[in-house]
Amino acid sequence: MSKLSGITPSGHVHLGNHLGAVRRWAAEGGADDLYFVADLHGMTTSHNPAKLRSLAGEQLAVLIAAGIDPERVFVQSDLARDLGALTWVLECTCNYGEAARMIQFKEKSKGQAGVRLSLLTYPVLMAADILLQGANEVPVGEDQRQHVELARTLAKRFNGTYGDVFTVPEAVLPPAGARVKDLTDPTRKMSKSTHDVAGVVFVLDEPDQIRRKIRRAVTDGGSVPVHAPDTRPGMANLLEILAACQGGSPADLAAEFSSYGQVKDAVADAVIEQLRPIRERASTLLGDVAELDRVRKAGAARAAERGSHRLSAALRMIGAS
Repeated sequence: MSKLSGITPSGHVHLGNHLGAVRRWAAEGGADDLYFVADLHGMTTSHNPAKLRSLAGEQLAVLIAAGIDPERVFVQSDLARDLGALTWVLECTCNYGEAARMIQFKEKSKGQAGVRLSLLTYPVLMAADILLQGANEVPVGEDQRQHVELARTLAKRFNGTYGDVFTVPEAVLPPAGARVKDLTDPTRKMSKSTHDVAGVVFVLDEPDQIRRKIRRAVTDGGSVPVHAPDTRPGMANLLEILAACQGGSPADLAAEFSSYGQVKDAVADAVIEQLRPIRERASTLLGDVAELDRVRKAGAARAAERGSHRLSAALRMIGAS
């Protein structure tokens, strides 16, 4: 059994990404699991090429610094030729209606004067990501489940029409991770792409930056810390972050403090220590361009080798070679 997970470089990796997914990948990933930086998916809307390239390298360094085996990490665009060929094969297998009914396409294209065709077709690219690597399971949230269902549909249709080539993947909901909210607006998730970074703790933030952001976090009314997500979402968010970093339940942790200031200090200390080794390792990698490039090429070569026979078989069976 193998899993495939990706992260899009739409912004810097933040605390929610780390607590909710990245550290689980590092702790639980099997020898056949792969993790990739989905930079091609970052091109479906207007973007800055230089920034996208920089963020892709940064995310690769962060994944490795978090403890994921370098051989199990790659950057999507390093397989662009193989993915491009397989995406075309799958587009020739997919119906327009299947792509157009994707919920994310409807939401992101709504009210837009000019919508890139890639926004419509990127679920087919996502299917190519999955099917090229022969992944059995794809851990996704509910917002991406529909895309994995499309990959299943295309795999079955291709196999039934031309011959068995692709593993039919399963969408799996990962174990519930920390749901980290924005520190200045705890009604929304912490996001890589937000324009207001005051409420977002990034993995590569310096300790002083982290402490400053947490001290300014919204904490609602009241003076005694309690874990009450419905009525005091700001304080609940801080307690949940603390629990994710050091263990224990948010409600039990709340009882250990007599003031909001104490909670903020404890959260800042825990987050700084949680992220310190990752920031230090990632900074070292980013400072050694040759080493990061070597690691990147090795990961890409392994991913390309793993998928090459599937691409060759798919092209042969569909009549392209």
